[in-house]
Amino acid sequence: VQLQAYGGGLVQAGGSLRLSCAASGRTFSSYALGWFRQTPGREREFVAGISWSGGRTYYTDSVKGRFTISRENAKNTVYLQMNSLKPEDTAVYYCAAVRSPTFYSNTYYYPRTYDYWGQGTLVTVSS
Repeated sequence: VQLQAYGGGLVQAGGSLRLSCAASGRTFSSYALGWFRQTPGREREFVAGISWSGGRTYYTDSVKGRFTISRENAKNTVYLQMNSLKPEDTAVYYCAAVRSPTFYSNTYYYPRTYDYWGQGTLVTVSS
């Protein structure tokens, strides 16, 4: 599976952005997916995850109520709708896929869980 993330950019605090991640391959619908972010000098941080059907979603506390992860299996695409953006959301955002339809326990949280990664897309939130 190859993943391609896009949709990043510069936005003012309080604004919105929608990130997309398009995947190649016919097995996309059988993979659980996640979004991570990373800033210089820091480890990659879990943002959101979603099961193969979209029936289960997971979020880190700092984005709950502001970000929404969703997927369209027919389009091999996963989205991250980001609302009420804050300067601390500034980061490079990565999408990732797991060769499993769902996550077991809280494994969605850890980068080592994921088998495939896309290149990042930069989100900059100005104050």
